[in-house]
Amino acid sequence: MSEQAPSIADFLARIATLEAAVSARDTAIAERDEQLRRERAEAALRIQRLQLRIDRFNRKAFGRSSEKLGQMQLELEDLEIDFAASVPDLELPIVADSDKVRVLPLRKLNPNLPRKRVVREPSCACCPGCGGDLRAMGEDSEEMLDLVAQAWQVMETVRPKYSCRTCDKIIQAPAPAKAIARGKLSYAALAHIMMAKWGYHLPFYRQAQMMAAKGVDIERSTLARSAGYAAALLDPIYNRIREIGRTRSKIHTDDTRLPILAPSTGTTHKGALWVYVADDRNSGSQEPPIAWYRATMGRAGESVMTELAGFAGTLQADGFSGYNQLYKGGAIREAACLAHLRRKIFDVHDSQPTELSTTAMAGIQAIYRIEEEIRGLPPAERLAARRRRTRPLVRALRRQLMRQGKGLSRHADIAKAFAYGAKRWRAFNRFLYDGQLEPDNLIAERAIRGFTVGRRNWLFSGNFAAAERSAVVLSIIETCKLGGVDAEAYMADVTERIQNDWPASRWDELMPWNWARREEMPLPLAA
Repeated sequence: MSEQAPSIADFLARIATLEAAVSARDTAIAERDEQLRRERAEAALRIQRLQLRIDRFNRKAFGRSSEKLGQMQLELEDLEIDFAASVPDLELPIVADSDKVRVLPLRKLNPNLPRKRVVREPSCACCPGCGGDLRAMGEDSEEMLDLVAQAWQVMETVRPKYSCRTCDKIIQAPAPAKAIARGKLSYAALAHIMMAKWGYHLPFYRQAQMMAAKGVDIERSTLARSAGYAAALLDPIYNRIREIGRTRSKIHTDDTRLPILAPSTGTTHKGALWVYVADDRNSGSQEPPIAWYRATMGRAGESVMTELAGFAGTLQADGFSGYNQLYKGGAIREAACLAHLRRKIFDVHDSQPTELSTTAMAGIQAIYRIEEEIRGLPPAERLAARRRRTRPLVRALRRQLMRQGKGLSRHADIAKAFAYGAKRWRAFNRFLYDGQLEPDNLIAERAIRGFTVGRRNWLFSGNFAAAERSAVVLSIIETCKLGGVDAEAYMADVTERIQNDWPASRWDELMPWNWARREEMPLPLAA
C-alpha cells in the first residue's frame, strides 16, 4: 500500500514552524548583538573612566594645576614683555653683540627692611697719580639682600635685693610672669616654635635638630609640651574670634581630613579639620578678615551645625551633603562654589576635550574675567555689573548644558559634572543677586591649603587635644596672615600680656586687627 502524499496543511504547518525557528534565531541574534553593543559601550566607558583617572593622577603628580585652558604660558610671556615698563628705573647696562647697549631693569629691595650701610673708602688718602688731596664729589651705591643668621641667646633676668637701713626690710622687684612655670623658653621663643610648627610646617623633631645645630640641646617632647602650654594662653583670643565670626553675614567653610591617633590601638580616627572664613574685602568691606578652625573626630554635618549655631546669613561651601540640614531652617542660605563645577568639567576636558566641554569652560572663564574686573568694588556696583554682563553668560551656559547634555549617558563623567551643576543651579546663581557674595569658595580653600601642604610632614595628631591645639594656633596665624600682621611677633606679645593678667573686658584690644595699630599698648596696671 503506497504512502499517502502530504497535504497542503502539512506543508503550511512545516513552513510556519520553519518561519518561527528563523524568527526566533533572528531575535536571538538581535538580542546577542544588542548585548554585545552594550558590553562594548560599557567597556569603552570603563576605559574612558580609567584613562581619566590616569590623566588626573599624572596632572596632580607631574602637570600643571591650572584650569585656564593653557593660557598661563601666554600670560607669562606677556608679563615678561611688559616687565621692563613696570619696575623702578634702576638700570644695569649689558653689552649686546651689536653696537647698541640694552639695559636690564632691576627691582628695588623692600624699603621696610633694616639696612646696614657699608662704606668702602679708597686704599689711599691721597691721589695715587700726583699725591694731591682728595675732595668728595658724590658716591655710587648698590644694594644686596643679606642674611643675618638666626642666633639663640640666654636671657638672664637679675633682680637685685636691697635692705632698708632703718627697718631692715628687704626690697626686690617681683619675678616676671613666665609662660610656663619653671620653663626655660621666653615668649618670643615659644612664638617662634609655634610659628615654625603650624605656620611653616616644621615638625618638632626637625626643630630640635635645627636648634641642636645652633648649640641648643632640647628634646622634641619638651618642644611639644611647651607649645601646648603656650597655645592654651591663646584660647581667649581664639574664642573671641569665633564669637565675632558668627556675627558676620557671610561665612566661607571647607574641610579636610585630620588623622587622630586612637589611644592604645595603633590606629587612627578619621578626624576632620574645618575652616570658617569671614572675608568680604572683595566687595569693598572694611571689616577685618578673620578665620578660625575646628577639629572634630568625624566628618559629620552635626559638627558644622554645632559650630554655626545662631549664625544667620549666607554660607558659601561645596556640595557636601552634611550642610543640607543647615539650609532647612531658612536662616542660612546656600551659596555654591562655581570653582567646583569648573574643576569637574576641566578634569574631563583636559583628558578628552569635546565641543561641549570647551564651550562650558569658555563660558565659565568669561564669568571669572568679569569677576576680576569688579573685585574690590562696593556690593551695589558689583551687583549692577553682574546683572548687565554676567547674568546673560550664566543663562547661556545653562541653556547650552541642558540642550547638549540630554544626549549623554548618565554614567559619562561630563554628564556627572553637568548633573552636579544642575542639582545646585539655584545656589550657583546666588551671587548674581547679591553683590557681597563670591561666585566660588576659594577663600576657604586657600585658608585650608596651607594645612594640607603641611600634612605631608606628619602622620597624625597624637590625640584629640593636640588636634584642638593645632586648630587654635592655626586660627591665630591665618587671621594674622589675612590682616597682614606678623603672626610670630603677635603671638609673642599677646601671650605675655595675657599671662600678665590682661583684663577680660579688653580682649578686643588684643585682636590681630587692633594689635596692628596698638603695638605699643601698655600693660594693664595692677589692681
